[in-house]
Amino acid sequence: MEKLSKILITIQGNFIAPRFDMVSEVLIASTDGQNLFEKPRTILISRPSADELCSFITKEDITIVVCGGIEERHYKYLSWTKKKIFDSVIGPYAEALQLVLENRLVSGTILTGAVGDEACP
Repeated sequence: MEKLSKILITIQGNFIAPRFDMVSEVLIASTDGQNLFEKPRTILISRPSADELCSFITKEDITIVVCGGIEERHYKYLSWTKKKIFDSVIGPYAEALQLVLENRLVSGTILTGAVGDEACP
């Protein structure tokens, strides 16, 4: 059996949050590598803080992080703690989650759902 992985996506509405340091909500999904193990859950962050979010990611044993812009020091810290990071991703978080499950997401991806005025929260 494949080991379970936990995916964290920084979100704002239905989209990936543009800035890691200003996140107030995250989505956490557990996967066996290709399928969701359970329904993803949304967690509200008490106050935006990149340092606290990094601590949360470590404590929750998150293995994959999907986000928009992230400062280099936080990127380096998460990389050092062996997290796989997909940064500079723009668009609906549901699309990003599906691409992670299909092992097709890459950093810098602009998702098809990001086209149009509704993509600018």
